[in-house]
Amino acid sequence: MLQFFITYKNLLLQLSLSLTLTLLLTFLKIPIFFLRGLHTYIHPDNVQSGVRAAIRRPDASDSASGLPSKSNSELRKRSKSKDKPEFDENNAQIFRLKLDEAHLQTRLYFNEYCNAFTFSFVALSCLLLQLLYLKSESNNSEFLVNGIFVPVLLGFAGVSKLLMLLGKVSYEKSASRRSEKQLSVLCGVVGLVLGYMVCFTFSPSVLDFNFDSIDGSGRIFVAVLMGCFSGFLFMPAVKSARCFWLGTDQIRSDLVMLSCDWFGRMVLYANYMMIVFTVLLWINPLAGMLVNKNINGKVANAEMLIGNVGFSPSDFAKFRLCCLLLSSFLQIVALRPNIQMYLNEALLSWYQRLHASRVPDLDFSRAKVFLHNHYLCLVVVQFLAPPIVLLLFLGLSQIDGISSENYKYICSLAPCSAFVKEVALFMAWWVMFVWAIYSSATILLYRRCVLYMS
Repeated sequence: MLQFFITYKNLLLQLSLSLTLTLLLTFLKIPIFFLRGLHTYIHPDNVQSGVRAAIRRPDASDSASGLPSKSNSELRKRSKSKDKPEFDENNAQIFRLKLDEAHLQTRLYFNEYCNAFTFSFVALSCLLLQLLYLKSESNNSEFLVNGIFVPVLLGFAGVSKLLMLLGKVSYEKSASRRSEKQLSVLCGVVGLVLGYMVCFTFSPSVLDFNFDSIDGSGRIFVAVLMGCFSGFLFMPAVKSARCFWLGTDQIRSDLVMLSCDWFGRMVLYANYMMIVFTVLLWINPLAGMLVNKNINGKVANAEMLIGNVGFSPSDFAKFRLCCLLLSSFLQIVALRPNIQMYLNEALLSWYQRLHASRVPDLDFSRAKVFLHNHYLCLVVVQFLAPPIVLLLFLGLSQIDGISSENYKYICSLAPCSAFVKEVALFMAWWVMFVWAIYSSATILLYRRCVLYMS
């Protein structure tokens, strides 16, 4: 028995970690704690205290019955007050509440959010344990002995689970407009075509990725995966851009309750700039400018600076990985400000319609407040899935010790070494690239006043 524990200590350590974290996250309710304290808004119920008598002009029957008649000036005032619509102050009120467990449990996709949060955290923890503590023993030929089977399985399962969940929430009825769903499908088709061109034509001439070790079927699989992410990430990225626009007070409302504080704005700006900067590091013109390909040589003149100054190839590869890691962490840090700005969109709609006319019609804002509350956990899933998928892909790209002998079924679909190393890293970059394109295009449309907040 002792020899068994010594032999399979890595596997037992991975299993113990996954089970312990699952129980802790479930019983401590960490997914609920992650969203607790955010402010949501509700309209009061339209309840009338009594029946109001209609104001009518007295007719001849009233005079014939002996009722006292009114003067002409009073009748004139009555007619004016009758034509003037009344403003119902009770229906115009809006209440601000803090989210707690009772509120969150009634939201749609609450269970899916909790499961995705718990599973993703466990998978990332197992990958981190493998990379930091058990990496020196990962070259063992027995995959059950070195324990690498658990993080690889959880990593692939986590990516698959989040991808299917993104597809499910992207086409949820009433969660988005029909035009947005159609644009999402169109972006998926464009991403599929672009992925086919990247895998077979542009790489590595334009992008610093090499797919020479992957056969044709593997490249087609990668292109299909690129198309899926291109379609499923459209609506989350557009919502994130709206949250950025509102959180940084680009509409110049000067209302404290609508925008973020200074720290939230700093996080939103840093997150956006880091995403754009990291995406550019894999595009060859910029990548060639930052890499010194002639370390031991001497530079004769200024015309030969490109390719002769900058990082060494190994240091530049580590720098790009660190930028990917930092960008994904910033996306997770920016999740709470983004969710708060998503809820504040309903407050902005109420404020705009309250001041649109002397007697505002608040039915639209009432419906928007309800929908933003109802689909809160759906939007949380949309904002949480991209950085988690990025981290999972990044972790899988750094795992050593995966061979075709240990994973015969998976490696029958694609070469294991190439898939885990090059393709996983490329998909991590592709998720960030698609997010940067969609969010930048949306911000540009808001800047050019083609789109507006309502």
